[in-house]
Amino acid sequence: MRRIAVLGAGVSGLTCAVALQDAGYDVTVVAAEPPLATVSAVAAAAWYPTRGERDERTDRWLRASYERFMALSRVPGSGVVARPGVELLREPRDDAWWREILPGFRHAPPPPGFADAWESGPVPIVEMPVYLAWLTRRVRTRARILVRHVGSLDELPGDGIVNCAGLGAAPLTGDAAMTPVRGQVVRVRQNGLERFIIDEQNPEGVTYVFPRSRDVVLGGVREEGNSSPTYDREQERAIIRRCAALEPRVANAPILTRAAGLRPGRPSVRLEPDEIDGRPVVHDYGHGGSGVALSWGCAREVAGLLRRIG
Repeated sequence: MRRIAVLGAGVSGLTCAVALQDAGYDVTVVAAEPPLATVSAVAAAAWYPTRGERDERTDRWLRASYERFMALSRVPGSGVVARPGVELLREPRDDAWWREILPGFRHAPPPPGFADAWESGPVPIVEMPVYLAWLTRRVRTRARILVRHVGSLDELPGDGIVNCAGLGAAPLTGDAAMTPVRGQVVRVRQNGLERFIIDEQNPEGVTYVFPRSRDVVLGGVREEGNSSPTYDREQERAIIRRCAALEPRVANAPILTRAAGLRPGRPSVRLEPDEIDGRPVVHDYGHGGSGVALSWGCAREVAGLLRRIG
């Protein structure tokens, strides 16, 4: 088995394509949308696990992804930058896992209204338009990216299939566990910010400030079951207000762009082997808000599964 079709050109699909190319496979990526039109392109995005999306497997994938992203932060043009940051906690939480993996992790004096604060650094911050373009160039050095609709997995070419279709996996596989999780961000002009800030326990909604090279991503929204990608200006005002409470310099920063999108939600990631019409399939979807953070670890496991079943 040498020819593999990867379905999906978001961060999961492109990362799997690169990992499979590096393992010696002949890869073709097939996707309904080009990379910069996927929901991955509007992600905040950072190596940082989100609430409720961790288990024994994801911890392993997170560690592998952290190592790869830190290496990429030293690659010019990758779009990955390592930055220090802080997570503010309204309720105490176990910190054992963070102490094991994050360099420079320490407790810090919490600001008023918070029970604790965790400082760490560096953490990979991923500028998705730049990073997706970098991944796309890597894929296209040895493979094709075909943009077309796929109504069934058996339409795909090759000896084997890797299914990274995100929300599109639900109709293709009949997976009733999939659900859209609506997100929204606003990007404002960069004003010398270096440190990211996260307030995931905010009762008004998850809140984060992620500085990038030319902008700062402010978020967010996490609406499970909402399938509307429409941008909401009222939510924009709430996001800016919450973020400004954490970092006053973003309060009046000029708005550069706005975006909303649908994350591929699932109670747990589906990463497992399957078979369709005698051809091996590896499913890799349902990453929720952790698609970037899990991407390299999942891609490594996908390549390993194909080696074993092929």
